[in-house]
Amino acid sequence: MMKKLFYFLIITVLISSCSEFQKALKSEDTALKFQLGTDLYEEGKYNKAFRLFEQILPAYRGKPQAEKLTYMHANCSYEMGDYYIASYHFDKFVDIYPESEKAEEASYLSAKGYYFNSPVYSKEQKETIEAIEKLQLFVNAYPNSKYLAEANALVKELDFKLERKAYEIAKQYDLIKDYKASIKSFNNFLVDFPGSQLKEDALFYRFDAAYNLAILSVDQLKPDRIDEAMGYYNYLTRGFPQTKYLDQAETMKEELQNQLSALTTKS
Repeated sequence: MMKKLFYFLIITVLISSCSEFQKALKSEDTALKFQLGTDLYEEGKYNKAFRLFEQILPAYRGKPQAEKLTYMHANCSYEMGDYYIASYHFDKFVDIYPESEKAEEASYLSAKGYYFNSPVYSKEQKETIEAIEKLQLFVNAYPNSKYLAEANALVKELDFKLERKAYEIAKQYDLIKDYKASIKSFNNFLVDFPGSQLKEDALFYRFDAAYNLAILSVDQLKPDRIDEAMGYYNYLTRGFPQTKYLDQAETMKEELQNQLSALTTKS
């Protein structure tokens, strides 16, 4: 009996709550919408709060409550995972209220919204570049922010995504046997990301591409291409004397030397 009464009370509360929301949604009373929207926001019911805030934003423009309302409206989008819209509204908030105590947080959440919109590394990285720029602007504007460490960590993560994208493109050229394109792409990668954690892999696969290009060349092109490949071998082993690719690289080096010796004997 008590269990049934408990469920009855819960259902009654839920129906009452829904009825109150629907009544406010249809009402012309902006104060009622503001108060209920604020209550719903504080309860974490962002979808309902957002719908009420959307209706009353224009009516509160220029009023004392506008700053709080504008922030809550933007944060509802953020909490609902609508990061494009959230970043747009947070940017507007910072533009309108640059001296607000919430300006720093709004600026950071706007930049973080761009971070969440960054796609996986295998896709086009326009949003990733935008996110890095937004986070860097935040760091420059708030160098002592409590969000600084997290912002820098996000930038590092996004930077690696760009590195991974460039690395995988270069490696893909190697896999499809377009060795010239692979060498060029790895050269660009090593210039663009000199401190990359993928540097060892990039140096090896650049050597691998040059090795295959030399081995598969006609005899008159082999000497120069073998020389180029040996140069890439040296870059790898100087940079990483105990490289994880050492055994494979040594075998490839010996084959290049054998090929060069055979050419010299033939001539």
